[in-house]
Amino acid sequence: MIVAILNVYLVLLFVLVKLHIVRFTLFWKVSPLIVLVLLMFGLFIPMGWGAPQGPALVVRQSVAIVPNVAGEVVEVPVEPNKMLKAGDELFRIDPVPYRAQVEAIEAQLRLADLRLAQMTQLLERESGRAFDVQQRQSEVDQLKAQLENAKWNLDKTTVRAPTGGYVTNLALRKGARVSSLPLAPVMAFIDTSDTMIGVEINQIDARYLKPGQPVEVTFKFKPGEVYAGKVEAILQATSAGQVQTSGTAVTPKSIEAGPFVVRVRLDDAAFAASLPAGSVGAAAIFTDHVKAAHVIRKVLLRQIAITNYLNPF
Repeated sequence: MIVAILNVYLVLLFVLVKLHIVRFTLFWKVSPLIVLVLLMFGLFIPMGWGAPQGPALVVRQSVAIVPNVAGEVVEVPVEPNKMLKAGDELFRIDPVPYRAQVEAIEAQLRLADLRLAQMTQLLERESGRAFDVQQRQSEVDQLKAQLENAKWNLDKTTVRAPTGGYVTNLALRKGARVSSLPLAPVMAFIDTSDTMIGVEINQIDARYLKPGQPVEVTFKFKPGEVYAGKVEAILQATSAGQVQTSGTAVTPKSIEAGPFVVRVRLDDAAFAASLPAGSVGAAAIFTDHVKAAHVIRKVLLRQIAITNYLNPF
């Protein structure tokens, strides 16, 4: 862009000299260098923090599906990469042992209720002890709690989608045995209820960023298009500044000025929801500073959008 502006100036200067409107003195001879310096230090360098630009990435949360109960899988009705609603069935575990446990506790509870009623009648007739009634009541309460837990286990034999999204890379099949161990997930569920778009901004350009500032984003997934949005948040931490609890002393490491991540939200929510996870592009954020450079940044971003038709990288 700076080359294009400088070329326009040179053409204009050439025309003015040819028409004898200006005399080609030493000042006009060195004026292209003066214009170049003014453009560089007065517009293009400040544009870095007045309208910073950086790569954008679409990220979605991945939920590792781990069943709450163990057992043999009897049915997997879910289809990979098919949109699901919260509560849709993913797969079912053999419910027979869990149903049998519910029925066994229900039988014990009926007996315990009967014994409690008998002990209560004896107490009312002054033929029994209050301690016996209290003991039977305690047994009934314990069995009710066990029954509630058994019913919960039975309900969890049907594993459902935690939210809107889809299952990807589905390998689970009928007959497989699954466990409730947290380190043994059986499928990956991609949450599409919220689309996160992160933009990397160099630290030297992030000084004026604030939530609510306007953003323009272009994606390689949709070349030639530019989408408007807003800054949602500036993430306040990176892994380079993270300290974890350990039993070792400080380990020196190389310190580099890694970029900060800005989370943006597109105005077109429907388009954002349609973006595949991993979609990349470029984004420009327009701050309240160096507003004269905003137009140039918009032009540069649209140039990137057009070149996305040809540039796969």
